[in-house]
Amino acid sequence: MAMTVHVDIVSAEGEIFSGLAEMVYAHGVMGELGIAPRHTPLVTRLKPGEVRVENGGEMQYFYVSGGVLEIQPHVVTVLADTAIRAHDLDEAAAEEAKRRAEEALAGQQADFEYAKAQAELAEAVAQLRAIERLRRAKKN
Repeated sequence: MAMTVHVDIVSAEGEIFSGLAEMVYAHGVMGELGIAPRHTPLVTRLKPGEVRVENGGEMQYFYVSGGVLEIQPHVVTVLADTAIRAHDLDEAAAEEAKRRAEEALAGQQADFEYAKAQAELAEAVAQLRAIERLRRAKKN
């Protein structure tokens, strides 16, 4: 049996996932992380994007709007404002949010509005990437 690490993905709404994994992949602010059992302890911020949990050759995909990743040798915890299973994402809503954010960037009025539009655009693009990766995984 392969070594595993316990993974918890938690959002403000509640627990999204709790289980074992052979590998976990997440997008930290400094780049993508691959986390295996007995990983060195680490705490880092997460960028909006996907978290992938692999166990027994099966990959599960989740979207997080950002948050914090805590790694201990036998436990990985993702704390996110928003966490959604990738197959529950609404592609049409993400496309619309992307369109609105791009329009806001084009007609920005103040630095605050520009920063808000940039954040909304990053979240929409991250959701669309998660949807696309899930779509490709289903084809394979």
